[in-house]
Amino acid sequence: MADWTIVEVQARIVEAVETAHRLPPARVQGYVNVWEALLRSAPERLAAEVGEYHIPPTPDAIDRMLETTRWMQWLDQDLRRIVWMRADRYAWPEIAKRFGCAVRTVQRRRNIALSIVAEHLNSE
Repeated sequence: MADWTIVEVQARIVEAVETAHRLPPARVQGYVNVWEALLRSAPERLAAEVGEYHIPPTPDAIDRMLETTRWMQWLDQDLRRIVWMRADRYAWPEIAKRFGCAVRTVQRRRNIALSIVAEHLNSE
């Protein structure tokens, strides 16, 4: 892309957040279960299969997510959190309460952060 706009940067950050949610959970390896395996009947097995099935992200989506998270290094920690929380669909009042300021102030800070990222991308 030649010229990045605030809208395009925000769309990429939202895509990165969604991709991060689609990644498999990180689990600690090495623990074993010493309990005996329970033999269950067919109806019990069907009732026990309550799991969330996620469609894993594509490698291209993961590459874009990693690129987008590198963009966040251009921002200070508070601006990163504001941008990421809003992309994760937190409500404005909830974000404002987290940072102890008015909703309009948080919106302004997010717009400033997105413009900083867009300026860095356009200068490359």
